Amino acid sequence: MSIFSSILNKIFPHDHPANTGSGAAAGAAASPTAAPGSASAPAGTPATPSTTAAGNSQPPVTPMPTVDVEAVLAKMQESSGEKLNWRTSIVDLLKLLGLDSSLAARKELASELHYTGSTEDSAAMNMWLHKQVMQKLAENGGKVPDDLKS
Repeated sequence: MSIFSSILNKIFPHDHPANTGSGAAAGAAASPTAAPGSASAPAGTPATPSTTAAGNSQPPVTPMPTVDVEAVLAKMQESSGEKLNWRTSIVDLLKLLGLDSSLAARKELASELHYTGSTEDSAAMNMWLHKQVMQKLAENGGKVPDDLKS
């Protein structure tokens, strides 16, 4: 499991689309709705794109459930008893989540998130990582305040 996947697992509920994998879960969910529409064509009528489309209306798009990332992390900090600056520090964020915060782990996370700067400049990398993680959390259905994304 990637480090970013571990971050998602710690913040989002286990049944949230960000944790269930959009590819496999979406494909499994789409199959049952597609079958009845294609079976609605009269027997003996070949299924063509026009008859399949006419008999199979698209299900309404359900918005991804939003998770208040700031509230989840604040609650985790209250429970931890540690004073961690997770709002600006990737090291403290990883510690809060109970994940490896070592330089090697942060370099691995930087690679996962396609960091193009020098991993030898850990201060610059850490600032970039924190912003990227917050941005990616927002892209995956997290409600993240703007000040945490920039």
